[in-house]
Amino acid sequence: MTAPIRVNGRPEHVDDVAPLTPLADVLRDRLGLTGTKLGCRAGDCGSCTVLVDDVPKTSCLVPAGQAAGHDVTTIEGLVGQPEHAALLAALRRHNASQCGFCTPGIVVALAALLRDAGPDGPTRDDVRAGLAGNLCRCTGYESIVDAVLEAAGEAA
Repeated sequence: MTAPIRVNGRPEHVDDVAPLTPLADVLRDRLGLTGTKLGCRAGDCGSCTVLVDDVPKTSCLVPAGQAAGHDVTTIEGLVGQPEHAALLAALRRHNASQCGFCTPGIVVALAALLRDAGPDGPTRDDVRAGLAGNLCRCTGYESIVDAVLEAAGEAA
């Protein structure tokens, strides 16, 4: 099958893809977008989180055939965008990324959280809920939560 997908704002056509091939594999292996990390391949760790039509999804569980015709945003599509600069800077200041493996999926999930948070920004509980699908073995999450709350304050 040919999977016409809009990735990071650009139309992409991936030929000869089995419909059940995970979107994560297409992004990494066929499109060279290696910021999307593969950890568990079972949708549990969140390291492969991308936005599909602005909704966070674990791309290891999304078949490429289901992504056809949709907008996909990876970490590469977020980096460099001004609205995410405060988040990335706050994550650095709070040392909220240590080994870095989970960071792309976390940043993508948090970008959606901040976008949808409203004018008052997210609460500490909102941030924890937004991170529920992302596992991090290094940070203990508090530094991530603190960074998100700081970034939300900067963006307001």
